[in-house]
Amino acid sequence: MGAYIIRRLLLVIPTLLGIMIINFALTQFVPGGPIETIIARMEGGGDVFETIAGGNADADVGREESDSAYPGANGLSQDFIEELERQFGFDKPPLERFLNMMWNYIRFDFGESYFRSISVVDLILEKMPVSITLGLWSTLIAYLVSIPLGIKKAVRDGSRFDTATSAAIIVGYAIPGFLFAILLIVLFAGGSYWRIFPLRGLTSPNLEELSMIGKVLDYFWHITLPVLASTISAFATLTLLTKNSFLDEIKKQYVITAKAKGLSEKKVLYGHVFRNAMLIVISGFPALFIGVFFGGSLIIETLFSLDGLGRLGFEAAVARDYPVVFGTLFAFSLMGLIIGIITDITYVFIDPRIDFEGRG
Repeated sequence: MGAYIIRRLLLVIPTLLGIMIINFALTQFVPGGPIETIIARMEGGGDVFETIAGGNADADVGREESDSAYPGANGLSQDFIEELERQFGFDKPPLERFLNMMWNYIRFDFGESYFRSISVVDLILEKMPVSITLGLWSTLIAYLVSIPLGIKKAVRDGSRFDTATSAAIIVGYAIPGFLFAILLIVLFAGGSYWRIFPLRGLTSPNLEELSMIGKVLDYFWHITLPVLASTISAFATLTLLTKNSFLDEIKKQYVITAKAKGLSEKKVLYGHVFRNAMLIVISGFPALFIGVFFGGSLIIETLFSLDGLGRLGFEAAVARDYPVVFGTLFAFSLMGLIIGIITDITYVFIDPRIDFEGRG
């Protein structure tokens, strides 16, 4: 197992390098950049996309008359633009910029945001509590509810309970997370009916005045709706995956043999079937956690006025804040690869018969 883990860790290097190369190369062909963003703001153009798209008719005429390489540079001297390029490092060839960036990232030096005057690490740590809240609690609740429910559905396959819960699960899966979030806001956050839960932030402004128990209750009071909205889509997939995995194992010969020996159904189910059936469920944990932690948080964060990594990534991409974009991409890609290795180790912990060494 030790040699397998070492091989997997060594594979992290080319995988991570490939991810960074592809994304860095793509940014070389995307219109706009941090220089254009700054120039657009100085020229009063607002968003960089307005500058790229053309803005108004007067701006179009000015751009046609300008020989500058930057659409938003009308009225600004070339010396000023070149100084901006030197400041951001764009006076160097792309290959040199990429190598310098990767050398810094290997040392976990992610630099400083172009537009926020704060290091990328500090910025991530500042936004992390929101994403940890959504990702951790959503994944935990999904597993705590879906696994027992999936097992019960497998044991009672074809019953009224199985049919009713399947219908409810399918309906929940069909509802997009953002639509369910809006429904929760309308019903329970003062939208049109009851104002039971708050609509913004992880804590109340008077948090420091509360007791320890009060702080914990205040935290759960704030996260109830966004966590529910983040979890709804994970229930269906995980529940049905658990059910089908257990059904597949229950029909195997070793289960029939165990029952023939007089073992109770509970002993067979949790002593033999559980270990084998849970392997496929555990394999989906990294994808579920990473998906909820990063991918699905932007809309939920926006609807509930939460300032987390989802909004950070979106705003950085729009503003072409490359240190934030590439720093978070490197850190989270590395985290995802490491979680994949931890998943394999968990396989062996649950079922020691699995031999990754033998496979190699």
